[in-house]
Amino acid sequence: MAGRPLTLQPARDVVSKLALYSVAAAACLAACPAYAGEGALSAEEAARLRAEITALKTQIRGLEQRLDAAAPASAEPAPIQQLAAEPKDETTIRWKGSPEFVSGERTFKVKGRIQADAGYVSQPPGLDDPAFGFASEFRRIRLGGEGSLGAGVGYKLELELSDNAVDLVDTFVTYESGRWLLTAGNHNAFQSLDELTGDTTGSFMERAAFTDAFNFERRLGVSAQYRGKPWLVQAGVFTDDVEALSDASDGPEGGDENDSFSLDGRVVFAPKLAGTQLHLGGSAHWRKLNRTADAGTRYRQRPYLHANNSRVVATPTLAVDREFNYGLEAALIRGRLHLASEVHWLRARRPAAADAAFVGAYGEVGWFLTPGDRRGYKDGQFARSTPARPLGDGGFGSVQVSLRYDYLSLDDGAVRGGEQRGYLGALIWQPVRDFRINLNYGYLDYSGAALAAAGGERDYGLHVGAARFELDF
Repeated sequence: MAGRPLTLQPARDVVSKLALYSVAAAACLAACPAYAGEGALSAEEAARLRAEITALKTQIRGLEQRLDAAAPASAEPAPIQQLAAEPKDETTIRWKGSPEFVSGERTFKVKGRIQADAGYVSQPPGLDDPAFGFASEFRRIRLGGEGSLGAGVGYKLELELSDNAVDLVDTFVTYESGRWLLTAGNHNAFQSLDELTGDTTGSFMERAAFTDAFNFERRLGVSAQYRGKPWLVQAGVFTDDVEALSDASDGPEGGDENDSFSLDGRVVFAPKLAGTQLHLGGSAHWRKLNRTADAGTRYRQRPYLHANNSRVVATPTLAVDREFNYGLEAALIRGRLHLASEVHWLRARRPAAADAAFVGAYGEVGWFLTPGDRRGYKDGQFARSTPARPLGDGGFGSVQVSLRYDYLSLDDGAVRGGEQRGYLGALIWQPVRDFRINLNYGYLDYSGAALAAAGGERDYGLHVGAARFELDF
């Protein structure tokens, strides 16, 4: 037994048996004196039994010492229980408009967008321009994701194929603490309600004319937002759009000469009263261009349809040093009705000439034909709406009609870019949450258009019809 490896459970069994034998032998010895007088045991036999019992006790003590040395005091199964209780780093997948991966505080949600357009713009009288007539395109194909890293840190990254080029769209990191949100990266500079509203949640295929004409766009910068209902305060410092900051945009020499920057801010008061969502806001923006390699700046706009690349209203190239623009916003959502209106002014400072001032505005009314549907609203902008009775769930989806008057003037003093007045209508069918079909018609009335028709005529009207299907997840 001494030459074999000692395992705990068999050794304990041996000790138990030896202890049992010792007890039995001790009981016999206790009985022996009573029977000694009857000749049951001789003195020699009793001495031998006592010697065997003593030997057994010695052996038991030796085995107990070896057991103590082989089995430490913590040999209970506690470590196994503790290991089983440790949390596992498991990843779960849930559907939240698209697949979202969740692991503890970390999340990642897949995002994407497809928009395909087809439309027709009538020709200016007597003008042979291939940009007019029928056109179609993939307006946007976007893919990316957003999520959180825990401790209030989040992120978003989106790439978009548009105009046969791949661009960064929303690409930033955020930190959220209570009512505060800090953002660093490529994002919108809080330029207007219509500009901030997503292109898949807007009432029309294209935004108000002044948003493109005044060069509203995402830019690289840092910003802070305070979201304390009913107030929203947004402010940031921005440079330029990502493409403008690349070496290629500075010409063959590529000297990174674009050090433009801007100060941008927006304030929104959005109380909800008796089921009515109100929105009153204003924004202001100061920008220093600092583009030493640029030929200049132009303000211009297409005839509503993006697939048409001819600008009917457009200023000449201007040597602009600074820009100051500001706007006012108002909106209302009550049941199936929504109203929205904005006006925006831009003043372009020209060191060698008088400043040029331009203005754009729109007014809009919309109504859901389907009961139970209403326009979404969140954080100072129109948001996604979900049909109350989607297709396939006992309903037809939602149907919305909207009318808009859109005005843009690029005329000021000696700068003549033309005026555009748009009368627009839209019909949107949204059968399910993430898919829409958008049908638009518009009549555009021009005065002093930059694109002259036959005989030099600059006052004329154009008809526009367009359709878009869009998937957004």
